[in-house]
Amino acid sequence: TGGHTTEILRLLSCLSESYSPRHYVLADSDKMSEAKIRYFEQKRAETFSESQFSLDRIPRSREVRQSWISSVVTTLYSILYSLPLTYKRKPDLILCNGPGTCVPVCLSAFLLGLLRIKRTTIVYVESICRVETLSLSGKILYYFSDYFIVQWPDLKKKYPKSVYLGRIV
Repeated sequence: TGGHTTEILRLLSCLSESYSPRHYVLADSDKMSEAKIRYFEQKRAETFSESQFSLDRIPRSREVRQSWISSVVTTLYSILYSLPLTYKRKPDLILCNGPGTCVPVCLSAFLLGLLRIKRTTIVYVESICRVETLSLSGKILYYFSDYFIVQWPDLKKKYPKSVYLGRIV
């Protein structure tokens, strides 16, 4: 809530209008991010009049300080909730940057690809604040993403599949 949203909106501000429509997926309990996204899209519409976006909500996969055992159950629930949404949207690209909400969506898209329903490119950008270790989302999506981008050279050394581009947010 907040930090990851700010980072992803900075990334999106560099993308052309060909990345449209944009579908944002938020945790159902996240109120702050919706306002940031709506403001961002309002400003974007001033430049790109045909700008299109939507907001979708899914159950939060893991709350802060939630036990690991119970988070498995809530994450599975969130994945089951994400499957019909991902099937409906059939995204060409998922660009995500670390909040736990991205894990169920990416795993749902990965599953649709395995079932040959829709192949989605998954681009994961590890948060700028992750200097020496990956986030939990990063540790999971390292194995499922097509492109795994880190913003610190030490992470590139530890995770050879990653792509180091320097600081991009």
